[in-house]
Amino acid sequence: MRVISGIYKGRRFDIPSTFKARPTTDFAKENLFNVLTGYIDFDENVTALDLFAGTGSISLELLSRGCGRVISVERDMQHYVFIRKVMAEIKADEWFPVKGDVFRYIGKCRETFDFIFADPPYALKELESIPSKIFEYKLLKPNGLFVLEHGKDRTFDTDLHFVEHRSYGSVNFSFFREVEQEGEQPIR
Repeated sequence: MRVISGIYKGRRFDIPSTFKARPTTDFAKENLFNVLTGYIDFDENVTALDLFAGTGSISLELLSRGCGRVISVERDMQHYVFIRKVMAEIKADEWFPVKGDVFRYIGKCRETFDFIFADPPYALKELESIPSKIFEYKLLKPNGLFVLEHGKDRTFDTDLHFVEHRSYGSVNFSFFREVEQEGEQPIR
């Protein structure tokens, strides 16, 4: 796992071979963050939520780019321990781990975020419900952005909050935002 940009650029962390996670490829991650810079100015004021954190690669990239607060939610104990080890190695004071079920966390969370990223297992039966849950529980700040990573067999372009879709090989990202109210300025 390699950090693409920011203060930890070029740092590598070896993922244990026993991991069941499918990390976002460096190619897809680099392209995703290139697109995200058009939506978000990553700085100490940005709060982010990384759901199904897996290896912690996205959380690490967010911290490297200057996010002020990043929460990573991961259920698998081996993955959770690995993420904690990596974050301890870089001394990430802005990082907050949550070991638990993503859907329970979403239902109980009382915080709002500028950016939310979710990389669930592509075969997860509840995958299609994730965007609606993010908006149902009002987890995004005004003008916040939610990105869902998914396989090519899923499409979200009819979702009320859908903004755009990007594909990088077998990795697909769907972008979502709160719907603009009539008379408001566009959010992009």
